[in-house]
Amino acid sequence: MSSKPPTFDPQQMSEHMKNSAQQIWQAGLGAFAKAQEEGSKVFDTLVKDGSKLQETTMQAQAKMAEAAAKAGAMASDMGQRASGQFDRLEGIFEERVAKALHNMGLPNAQDMADLQARVSALEAELKALKSGGKG
Repeated sequence: MSSKPPTFDPQQMSEHMKNSAQQIWQAGLGAFAKAQEEGSKVFDTLVKDGSKLQETTMQAQAKMAEAAAKAGAMASDMGQRASGQFDRLEGIFEERVAKALHNMGLPNAQDMADLQARVSALEAELKALKSGGKG
């Protein structure tokens, strides 16, 4: 049996962090009320514990931001690679289609442009001959 690796969902993690922060805030308020009842010793201990928890939370947020930046960079790199591959495949496809059309005896874009230029030159020459013959 294979197990899927956990997926990284920044939105879900952000929501979880908000919920945790709300619970911590509420616990802090409750602890503050209790500290007022039990004295400054408990309050000082809670301040120290709160500082440690705040530092841990800030480190986690920094790691989340770093992971999100790395994921964005990886996605951008993969997009550029895919674009390059599609361009390459498009070129191969165009070459093969042009070769098949040539093998069937159909003119390509350059052949058509050359033909158009020849027709324009002949029209100009015919017009010159007509105007020279009338005068």
